[in-house]
Amino acid sequence: MVSVPPVKRWAALVLVLVVSGCGGKKSVSTVPAGPAPTPTKGAAPWPAPQNPMALTRKAGLTPETHEFVFLHVHAHLDVFVNGAAVTVPAAIGININDPAVKRIQEANGSVAYGGIRPPCARVCISPLHTHDTTGILHTEAKENQFNNLGQFFTEWNVRLDPKCVGGYCRPAAPITVYVDGDVYTGNPRQIQLEDRREIAIVIGTPPDSIPSRF
Repeated sequence: MVSVPPVKRWAALVLVLVVSGCGGKKSVSTVPAGPAPTPTKGAAPWPAPQNPMALTRKAGLTPETHEFVFLHVHAHLDVFVNGAAVTVPAAIGININDPAVKRIQEANGSVAYGGIRPPCARVCISPLHTHDTTGILHTEAKENQFNNLGQFFTEWNVRLDPKCVGGYCRPAAPITVYVDGDVYTGNPRQIQLEDRREIAIVIGTPPDSIPSRF
């Protein structure tokens, strides 16, 4: 069994992850790139979609009535467009309209979603989801099977392939993908969401530093 030890309360889990999970940045070599033009369709930001359970199934995953922690891992995703961070929305893969899904007000004014106890009456959460806007991608599954970045972008309803991210496509928009600070040249959809893996997608002009660790 592959598992990060569960905590008794989901809110405590979120606090631990926010404090310890997302601040690792260091200056790394970046691929030179000019600014990306704004596409006529599919420009960032990309909100959380309104049909999360349908998109969960489209991603090849099985929606559940609550979280499982047989496999409980966290990867982190950063997306930048011309040096500016793009928010990875809360509640990707979660039906926030189900009354069993709890809402937690964050200090920054945003809302986090989860803590599903008792379970939902109907399926309401994907084994791959976001609780908040920290960029943490949660895999909370009842089987030992890692997800990949392509499945997450399917749930986000944002295009991701070797040529395009959303409406930004090569060659007009320079796109570079980093995994733990190293340039990744393969198909970004196939990046496995391993525990504490840091993924950065840089579109156009890069930021001053690229996140290299979770």
